[in-house]
Formats: sequence, structure tokens, C-alpha cells
Amino acid sequence: MNSPTNKFPSPEKRALARPLVSIVIVVWNAKKYVFECLSSLREQCGHLAVEVIVVDNASTDGSPEMISEIFPEFTLVRNSENLGFAKANNIGISKSCGHYVALVNSDVKFTSDCFSPMLEYFEQNQGVALLGPKMLGADGEIRRSTMRFPTIWNYLCRAFGLDAVFKKSRWFGGFLMADFDHKTTRRVEVLNGWFVMARRSALEHVGLLDPQFFMYGEDIDWSYRFRQAGEPVVFFAGAEAIHYGGASSSNAPIRFYLEMCRADWQLWRKHRGWLARVAFFVIFGIHHSVRLCGAAGAYLFRPSQRSSMLFKVKKSLACLRWLSETTTGNRVYLHNDALHN
Repeated sequence: MNSPTNKFPSPEKRALARPLVSIVIVVWNAKKYVFECLSSLREQCGHLAVEVIVVDNASTDGSPEMISEIFPEFTLVRNSENLGFAKANNIGISKSCGHYVALVNSDVKFTSDCFSPMLEYFEQNQGVALLGPKMLGADGEIRRSTMRFPTIWNYLCRAFGLDAVFKKSRWFGGFLMADFDHKTTRRVEVLNGWFVMARRSALEHVGLLDPQFFMYGEDIDWSYRFRQAGEPVVFFAGAEAIHYGGASSSNAPIRFYLEMCRADWQLWRKHRGWLARVAFFVIFGIHHSVRLCGAAGAYLFRPSQRSSMLFKVKKSLACLRWLSETTTGNRVYLHNDALHN
């Protein structure tokens, strides 16, 4: 890999002045994407008063060595073990000093200076606390980057596929916000954690990410806490970046999908009462039973799709197995006070 032109000031020069933005990037075994992310960041945003803190979660693919050699102007923190996404981001945040803090996934590619318009929006809207830009896929198309807080109703809509059937309906749009086209700036309930920027004062008010969330769910929890604290959360359509998605999870997709299921359950345990928790398990079972039947039927009657349908069958079976193990082994967590024991 060739080293791109270094635009960022040296660590010594950065220490003389407080940066406007601190960018925290957590890395775990995604060397190719990390190189592209940091190269594009250097190329597109090197003129800004920015500090970059890269936190490596004990990668074994040469990522930390590459970062140290090719991007010496960035601060590299090397964890001795994989501490998870939330805890690693907290380490980066604790070492940052910018007026704003941006958490950016390692598989993001910057195609322009997206920070300047975000900063301008912050300055013009002093009440805004958490801001997320528009997500583009590798093909340049707009991708979903917002959600609603999980409720019994929107989980039911998702389980029965109503959000896919009635895509433009606010009522059936579900927690994935299928009814929002992400073309306008607006307040939202949840910003997905691929790329978010927080005002330092608001971050200090709300607190760090909850380290109990290992890889998923921390973004929903953080957005919930921002709103509970009266700190507005906004999707900003005036800036954009590419997010490839799945850079770390592609090697074991079912395992990582189960991590998402566990994170969902953690959210319901933390923020919902016992009745809602029972409903979560019921709806979860319906969701994956419906998908298991659909995938099995497609496997039998659509030979050309058997490879993808077999994966879906395996995924649904793994989820139902997890549901069985969780409901039999962790019934205590259905009760509010047990969560704090």
C-alpha cells in the first residue's frame, strides 16, 4: 500500500491548539477498509482542525501495524483484547479534546469534506446535540441510517413484513423507518452508529456509550438517552459518506446476526417493563418462524435461490435456538429489579 500525501498536522502541532472535531474510529480486522477510510479522511478533510484517534481492538490482520506506518499523524490506541465497539469508542472519546466528537465506522469512505457542512449546521442550530449524515452504499444510492425506538407495535409490523408491504406508511413503517426516504433533514428517534457527531457539552450531559453493549444496540441506547435528556437528535441530509457495511461481520454473518439479537434483548431489558419483555420474545419467535417457513418454501420450489434460502433457513434456526436458550436460561431477566442484581 502506498502512503497518500499527508495533509494532517503532526501530533506536536495539534497539541498546541484544541481541535474543532475529534474523530474516533474503532478497528477490528478490516485492514482493506481501514486503509481506504483513513486515506479518504486524510485526502478530503486534512485541511480541518481535526484530531483522529484510531482504537484497535486487538486486530490480527496487520491493521495496527499498517496504521502506525502509513498514518503516523493519527493517534493509535492498541487494545490487548477485543473490548467491543462501545467500550473501544469510549476509550477514544476519553482521549479526545475536540469541541465536537465524531464516531465513524472503519468501513466508511469519505468522498468529500462532509464535516464542514455538519459543523455549520451545528453552529446555526445550537440546540442540536447529535447529528448523523446521509449514508450512501458502494453504488452511490441512499441507504437507511435512522430508526425508531423499538416498540411492541413496530416490532410486530417488522415481524409480519408490514413495513415492506406498506413502505410509505408512517403507521406501518416499523422501527426501521421504511417510510422515510432520507432526503430531508429532520429530527429522528435513532441515528445508526455508522457515523454520528455529538456536541461535546451534550455528550458530557448524556454520558458515554453503555459498555454493556458489545457490538450492536449501543447506538439505539445512546440516541434514547440523548432524547431522554432533552438533547435533540437530527438526521442531516446536507452531508454524506459511503458506508460499505459488514466489514467485520462478513466472515461470520450468522454469529454477528445473533449478536444483534442479543443487543435487541439488552435494549428491551434496559428500557422496557416485564410485560414488554414477554412480548419481545413472543414477537421474536413469530418473526423468525415466519421467515423460516418462507425460506424453506422458497428453497423447495425455487431451485435457483437455494443457496441464499439455505443461509436464511440456518439463520432463522439459529435465532430460534437462541430464543429457546434465552427464555429457559434467563427467565429472571423478565423482572425489572433482577436487571440490577
